[in-house]
Amino acid sequence: MPNASKIRLEKVFVAITPLIRRLYTASGLNIEATFDYHYSLTIKHNRMATIQKITPNLWFDREAEEAANYYISIFKNGKINKISRYGKEGFEIHKMPAGSVMVVEFTLEGQTFLALNGGPLFTFSEAISFVVNCETQEEIDYYWNKLSESGDKNAQQCGWLKDKYGLSWQIVPTIMDDMLLDGSKKSEAVMKAMLKMKKLDIQKLEEAYNGEAVPS
Repeated sequence: MPNASKIRLEKVFVAITPLIRRLYTASGLNIEATFDYHYSLTIKHNRMATIQKITPNLWFDREAEEAANYYISIFKNGKINKISRYGKEGFEIHKMPAGSVMVVEFTLEGQTFLALNGGPLFTFSEAISFVVNCETQEEIDYYWNKLSESGDKNAQQCGWLKDKYGLSWQIVPTIMDDMLLDGSKKSEAVMKAMLKMKKLDIQKLEEAYNGEAVPS
């Protein structure tokens, strides 16, 4: 006859294992559970679940670490994940001193980025930009003021700006898609109003959409 306490323990095991598996799987972990009299639970890290499929790689001259720290100081949910450094190998090609920063991996609002110190060969252009979606005018003002500081003022137009490293950003209200994509005369009015702006103004865009006069 099976031991009664073992039967009870096995029932508990069967009952709780699916719950534990769901909790850990949501965190990117795999669960392997087996029942022997002592009940064993093995947690394995599912590395593939934690690797971002597509990661932007930003080429800097030698400012990668400085830039990463700058960006995480602006976005409230930001952190440096890891830093790799140049060794002696390949110096004749990259000309970077051994021990200097090569790549910085950092995260902003759940999005992982790489910042590479690759020398002055390549620079940023407006062909690539990052869109910051903002719910309120307060958010727009915050990100615009922070990211545009010491940037190229001549590059500011229609919600676009360049930061002090030459990287382009678009600071846009989340309501823009609804106002621009309905294909009506209202959308045309919003577009006309937007083209006159540098930093986007939600109130003026809404006034244009609703057919109210917008000062030039």
